[in-house]
Amino acid sequence: MSATPHSTVAAITRRIVERSKPTREPYLERLRTAVSKKPHRSVLGCANLAHGFAVCSLSEKQALAGDEVLNLGIITSYNDMLSAHQPFETYPAIIREAAREAGGVAQVAGGVPAMCDGVTQGQPGMELSLFSRDLIAMAAGIGLTHNMFDAAVYLGVCDKIVPGLTIAALTFGHLPAVFVPAGPMTSGLPNDEKARVRQLYAEGKVGRAELLEAESRSYHGPGTCTFYGTANSNQMLMEIMGFHLPGASFINPGTPLREALTREATKRALAITAAGNEFTPAGEMIDERSIVNGVVGLHATGGSTNHTLHLVAMARAAGIQLTWQDISDLSDVVPLLARVYPNGLADVNHFHAAGGMGFLISELLKGGLLHEDVRTVAGEGLRNYAIDVKLGENGQVVREPIPAVSADPKVLTTIDKPFQANGGLKMLTGNLGRAVIKISAVKPDRHVIEAPAIIFHDQAELHEAFKAGRLDRDFVAVVRFQGPKANGMPELHKLTPTLGVLQDRGHRVALLTDGRMSGASGKVPAAIHVTPEAVDGGPIGLIREGDIIRLDAVAGTLEALVPAAEWASRTPVTADLSANEFGLGRELFAPFRRLAMTADLGAGIFA
Repeated sequence: MSATPHSTVAAITRRIVERSKPTREPYLERLRTAVSKKPHRSVLGCANLAHGFAVCSLSEKQALAGDEVLNLGIITSYNDMLSAHQPFETYPAIIREAAREAGGVAQVAGGVPAMCDGVTQGQPGMELSLFSRDLIAMAAGIGLTHNMFDAAVYLGVCDKIVPGLTIAALTFGHLPAVFVPAGPMTSGLPNDEKARVRQLYAEGKVGRAELLEAESRSYHGPGTCTFYGTANSNQMLMEIMGFHLPGASFINPGTPLREALTREATKRALAITAAGNEFTPAGEMIDERSIVNGVVGLHATGGSTNHTLHLVAMARAAGIQLTWQDISDLSDVVPLLARVYPNGLADVNHFHAAGGMGFLISELLKGGLLHEDVRTVAGEGLRNYAIDVKLGENGQVVREPIPAVSADPKVLTTIDKPFQANGGLKMLTGNLGRAVIKISAVKPDRHVIEAPAIIFHDQAELHEAFKAGRLDRDFVAVVRFQGPKANGMPELHKLTPTLGVLQDRGHRVALLTDGRMSGASGKVPAAIHVTPEAVDGGPIGLIREGDIIRLDAVAGTLEALVPAAEWASRTPVTADLSANEFGLGRELFAPFRRLAMTADLGAGIFA
């Protein structure tokens, strides 16, 4: 049974509703107008329609010549270099067959790019990563703008792909949208062992061959990486927000259940179009309650810090104004129920085996922390998602009541016995601006760091200082000019092993940056997404070498302990950013850098 709704969750939802009225209400008006102008293939110009179904079979052409037969658009992020997206190669054929069985037609409407942060970490290509989210939304829009479709299915998994596809789905919010995942790869080398080898490599204690062996044993086959970074946080969000079918998120690729879920998703997408009795346009389905449910899920699982950007941008696409303060305040009341690496030793397969999303949602409903009365692609109410999913004897998907106890309490716990009382994702404010910090994997004695600043303008400078032995002391690493306008806000995840080594040596260290850290932000305290960024004249540019920085994740403050008069007299530093402007496609993204909004507004280009 669900408990009485938590008063704080309800109050935060109400304030989001009130704040959003000036943008949400016009959005819904536009959506309803678009619904009234549903695709009328029978009155398309003959040349238009002929182009739209030129490669279809004769029977499909005959079907699509009128308005009676439903047409399902497929937006795919397939490529065969990236493990998470390679399984999508076979999905269009499966979806087309399932659509025919349901009396409809399915067409690949378009493909979107899918880049991997794991490949580009520490490389110039990472400077395109965040902006790829908005490019993906635009690419999906191009596919759907042909106006041939009654609903859409979105094939995507990883870091910027799902947020970009969500922005597109909500921009085309008059269409029903079902997200179809590919699932995680099977478990390989344990994530803590991988992290140990990375630190040994950073210290020069093992060579490249040993490091590559460890990494290859971790990332070894089709599917998402198994740690709980942005990719798997995406899958959690799509399920708890109602874009996935119940139980779909964490089924391994290439299994009969995975294919059965894909077929079921296809048929469900056709069942919720305007032609039936369960019309579920994505833009009405996702409302303020759905967004709050996503934030709650993020906190309860110790999810990716990247979603302090993505969720804000996703909500904005539906006219919903979510703020960092909302996210931080929800973190104060949502307990941590999952221990998945880097917030524990388990991977997402262990999480799923322990009870996964069904158990998590059931426990959060018991605590009154989720809005149960939401719409989803599976119908009314989030209670439909508190299930265990299996493959039936007839090859169909079967859903059963979730067990009352976790199969592994060390990985997934109950609402009355949380791993910690809050979600560990907080906003920091002070004379350095605003930032976010994730402390679910940071030991309590590191929640407050006060140390002198050492300033770097890129992560390579920090690595050089470490190799030269200049960092064996307490310090706060200030890595600035890493924001969206400066260079696209790359992740600085390659700093994690280096700072981890120094922390393990007993030094009190922290990171302060206007860049991103990672969906796998770990044991080192990191104030990230600092806004305003340095290139905008933000106060992070006022810091001088040796200034004492106080990062207090308990009080939620971020301060340079400099006398007020001296602080006010300083002029922000500048930097030569010309090296960020060219190479590996960076010149193509110059317009994105110019248009980028601040991190607290999602760091995107869409107003």
